[in-house]
Amino acid sequence: MTVIRLPSAPDDSAVDAWYEVVRAAHTQDLPATVPPPGRAESAGKLRFPGPRTRAVHLAAVAADGSYDGVATLVLFDDEANRHAAFLDVLAVHPRARHRGTGAGLWEAVRAQLAADGRTSVSTVVEVGGGGEAFARRAGFENVLPLGWYVQNVADALAARPEPPLLPDGYGFAHWTGVVPDALADAFAEAHNAMQDAPTGDIDQAPPAWDAARVRAAEQVVEDRGGVILSVAVLHGPPGAQTVAAYTELVLRDPADTRALQYDTVVVPARRGQGLGAAVKRHMMDVVTLVCPGVREIGTTVADENGPMLAVNERLGYRRERTVAYFQATL
Repeated sequence: MTVIRLPSAPDDSAVDAWYEVVRAAHTQDLPATVPPPGRAESAGKLRFPGPRTRAVHLAAVAADGSYDGVATLVLFDDEANRHAAFLDVLAVHPRARHRGTGAGLWEAVRAQLAADGRTSVSTVVEVGGGGEAFARRAGFENVLPLGWYVQNVADALAARPEPPLLPDGYGFAHWTGVVPDALADAFAEAHNAMQDAPTGDIDQAPPAWDAARVRAAEQVVEDRGGVILSVAVLHGPPGAQTVAAYTELVLRDPADTRALQYDTVVVPARRGQGLGAAVKRHMMDVVTLVCPGVREIGTTVADENGPMLAVNERLGYRRERTVAYFQATL
C-alpha cells in the first residue's frame, strides 16, 4: 500500500477514485435512510478548502491505481487554533478493510499533524460502530455526544401550517448565497453569539466572525457546487437593523433531497421570545419555495443543548442516529 497526497486541484480521475471510496464506505456503514454523498460534494471538498483553513487530502493507492482508502485533514489557520486540526474524512473501501489500510492512513495523518506542530485533532464518529472502535484504538476519546435529527418537511408543515409570528418590531429576511452587503456586519455579529453553544471538552476556540469570514464561508458552499439558504430575524428600523436570530440550510448538491441545517442562533439579548422556533419554522416555508425538491432537513444537536432539542422536537425533528466529537491529544 502506498499513501499519496493529492494535489490542490485533483483531476477527474482522482475525484472519481476518491468518490468511489466514500460512497462505498457510506453504503456499508450507515443506514439506507441516510442519503449518500454526491460526487459534486467530493469534488468540491477536494478542490475548495474552507475559509481560513488548509486541507490535506491523502489516499491509499492499490496496485491497480484505485484507492483503497482516503483521508482529509483540515488545519486551522486562525491564531487561536493553530494547535488544532479536524479529521474530516478517514474512510476505507469495504474490499480493503482488515488489511491495515486505515492504520496506514492514520499514521500518515499523524505525520502531517506532527510536521505542522498540531497538538490535538478532533473528528466526528458514529457511536457504536467500527469507526468508534478504530478511533478509540488510535487514542481518541468522546468529548461531545451529539445526535443526528431529521425532519420530514411536508409532515412538519402539515402539523404546523400556520406561518410563524414575531413580536412587534421584528421581521424576517431571507437570501440565497452570500449575505447582502447591507446585512453583512450585523450577520457576522450574530454569528459570534455561537460562542456560548455547547462544545464539551473540544480543544478548539470558537471562530471570531467578521463580514469577510461570513462571506467566505457562504461563498465556499457555492464554489463547491452547493446551495446555501439563510433566514434571519431582523430588529430595528431600516438602515440600522440588527440580526436577532438566524438559521442556515445547505444543499451539498442542488439535487439533494435532504438539506443540512447548519447554525441556528438567537443572540443572547433576544432570547426567550420564541425567535429560535420562529426562524426555523420560516425556513421550512423558504426551502419549500426555493428548493422544492427537498424532502428532509437533517441537523446535529449536542445532547446537552436542551433548548435547541426542545425547539426541534416541537418542529417535528426525530433522532436518527448517535454520533460524537472524538478528540486525541498528540
